[in-house]
Amino acid sequence: MSVIIEPTLEQVIAWTKAAGQIALDGYHAKHTLGYKSETDYVTEVDHACEKLLMGSILESFPGHAIITEETGEIKGHIDHCWHIDPLDGTINYSHKIPLFAISVAYQYHGKLQLGVVYDPSHDECFSAELGKGAWLNGAPIRVSACPDLQHSLLAIGLPHNDPNDANLARIMSIFGRLSNTTQGVRRLGSAALDICYVACGRLDGYWEEKINSWDIAAGSLICQEAGAVVTDLHGDTDFFKPPYGLVASAPGIHKELLKNLH
Repeated sequence: MSVIIEPTLEQVIAWTKAAGQIALDGYHAKHTLGYKSETDYVTEVDHACEKLLMGSILESFPGHAIITEETGEIKGHIDHCWHIDPLDGTINYSHKIPLFAISVAYQYHGKLQLGVVYDPSHDECFSAELGKGAWLNGAPIRVSACPDLQHSLLAIGLPHNDPNDANLARIMSIFGRLSNTTQGVRRLGSAALDICYVACGRLDGYWEEKINSWDIAAGSLICQEAGAVVTDLHGDTDFFKPPYGLVASAPGIHKELLKNLH
């Protein structure tokens, strides 16, 4: 009988930090930009980080499936799947705004098992393992105890690929209302960091309506393991499926936040 070898959190942290070093080394360079849409682009650093991560995974676990932002889907064993965002916050990165991260998650039999989000600018490594907890640079983290929206600081991800999105006016209306009834709503430009900031209590809640699996895979596991409530936009805890949308928050404000989003 063959023995199934699964990745360790230490492996994933090492690979993610190596990709982060590539991003950090190229931070002050003049980047070659490739446009995926009128307002969304990719740099040579995105590709370099992705190449390292994919190579590391496939060298250690040939046959695993990979879903990654730039290359797309690498077919493999259906029970073993990786979700990679090689540089979450590319627009920040290309404008020399130090809010970007590398995000890597491992999924087994449909369940997220390992998640790592590394912010190389601040040398902050968020990580989690299913059922074992969440950490920032090895120290346990916990979501905030914020009791209500009035005292919360939130973050939002806004659509930017389609300026004619029919939902944009509704989303901006929610953004404005919550900005006036909470401590504020931030748009940081990196979903992975938004979610991890909820996990460690810097933010009390985050939501985004249109997003991809690689943006939220690692962060959502980290957030759950830190004690947050993580659902889709309708409150379903089975959130990791298309069409992807996410609400992650401190337990004390989740129901109230969902109510405001509708």
